[in-house]
Amino acid sequence: MTIIRLIKKAQKRDDKAFLTLFEFYQEDIYRIAYVYVKNKNDALDVVQEVAYRSFKKIDTLKNPKYFKTWLIKIAINCAIDLARKNNKVIQLEPEHEEFIGSEDGDVSLSVTLEELLNQLNEDEKSIIILKFYQGYSLKEIADLLKIPLGTAKSVFYRALHKLRKEFKEAQICE
Repeated sequence: MTIIRLIKKAQKRDDKAFLTLFEFYQEDIYRIAYVYVKNKNDALDVVQEVAYRSFKKIDTLKNPKYFKTWLIKIAINCAIDLARKNNKVIQLEPEHEEFIGSEDGDVSLSVTLEELLNQLNEDEKSIIILKFYQGYSLKEIADLLKIPLGTAKSVFYRALHKLRKEFKEAQICE
């Protein structure tokens, strides 16, 4: 069954069609969420929230060929909402972090990438994630984020400049 046909069935409140669609894209949603919220449990919460919001609002999707784009936009919004909410939480003192343990095998690489992405504001981070993690073109990103193409390009190149600068500074410090 084609994706478009599944989307149309899901828009008519076919639960199985929606579930099949969502399962197809949930890994992409998880990856995007993880970049924003920085831990497995919160990323899974975002995936759940995206499933809920998209199921409730699937009838508002005007063009079925943009289903993935629509889901990604919901995922970004949910992840940003959760990240903002978590910023209000008091963080654990650094001397207690040794008791937490690590989720990643290659900590130095993942921390470096995470730290670099954290230097970006939300707009820059969204564009970098969509471009490099999801493979969208700048035109598609502009459409997804509902911004002019020129703005998307400006933000993209500004973010790349920041990332290069931070990377060079990190290399000098080590």
